[in-house]
Amino acid sequence: MLAVNAVVVAGVFIHKIFLQPYVPYIHLLVNYQFGFIKRALIGALVGLFTAKVPVWLVFALGGAVWLLTLGLFVELFRRTFGFADRNMPLFTFIAGSPFFFKNFMHSLGHFDIYGCLLAIVLLLVPARSVLFVVLAALFSVILILIHHIHLLMYVPTIIVIVAARHYLVHGLNRLNLTIGILSVASVGALFFAAQFWGTMPIPEADFVQYLKGRMADPSRTNLLSFSYIWYQPLSKEIADTWARMPSNILGVPVFALLIWLHTPLWRYFAESIRALASETHRRLVVAALVGVSLAYLVMFAIVFDYSRWMSNWAVCMFLILHVVRMLPAARQTPPIPSEDRTTNVFGWIVTLYPRVGIVRPF
Repeated sequence: MLAVNAVVVAGVFIHKIFLQPYVPYIHLLVNYQFGFIKRALIGALVGLFTAKVPVWLVFALGGAVWLLTLGLFVELFRRTFGFADRNMPLFTFIAGSPFFFKNFMHSLGHFDIYGCLLAIVLLLVPARSVLFVVLAALFSVILILIHHIHLLMYVPTIIVIVAARHYLVHGLNRLNLTIGILSVASVGALFFAAQFWGTMPIPEADFVQYLKGRMADPSRTNLLSFSYIWYQPLSKEIADTWARMPSNILGVPVFALLIWLHTPLWRYFAESIRALASETHRRLVVAALVGVSLAYLVMFAIVFDYSRWMSNWAVCMFLILHVVRMLPAARQTPPIPSEDRTTNVFGWIVTLYPRVGIVRPF
């Protein structure tokens, strides 16, 4: 199954390079030339190294981040579960899920994977001091500057990681509580600044003209068709989302089917929660799952890229599973049975399903 997954990923990549990188490319052009604006950090960093941005950089940068994320996830899985034979079905269901790396490959160049990458880093680095809380706050700030929707997409999962790896281990004291409150307040303030005061201060025609000056091939003006997103208010995004709701809601049965196909993984997740030694920890994990899911529900009502949101929700669930396994357990969780017929059928379907998509399923 893992070998087939590798072939499927290669196929998704080949398909991806023939698609027009509209949103990913324009994000590499936008910077802070005209002051503080939303969605500009990646473009500003790219501008430090090159004045003219080629289209191939979307795939080179996105591919490098994808490979780094995959490598770090493999290391995370090794530390948390290990690569014994009994854990390979679990690894296949997670790493081979169409919600995870296959969909990150399809959305290559989009900003979603940065949240996953930084969350994995927080699961790998030591959490022995309050510096861990500061690092998490810094990562959250970076994600908000990349795109403010990370406040709903990956910042809640980062909060869960910090709570489990630092506060549940070290308890609350005046220092870490103060740092935690200041971190949440700072990230929240930055989000509101980006959302409500991060619009482009110049006319759109002048903005597009500036972007042309940063393009390696200014003749490809079709790649600038998404310049309006730096001017679109929140009310317009919500209106567009609800206008598309009748057609987008048709994808919900497909999302439900894909979630159902991961049933062996969800059963393992539930057993891992029940195996926790502390009832308090069990309740906090359930509350965390509800909180992260509610953040995605809010996102569903605001922005219509439903396939991406469903995929990233599943990735957050996968990451929280690692959090659960880091907590003290009263007993071992039985592995996903490798010889079970239903498990293998579901595993093959998940393996062969190439991606979830960006807006609508597949």
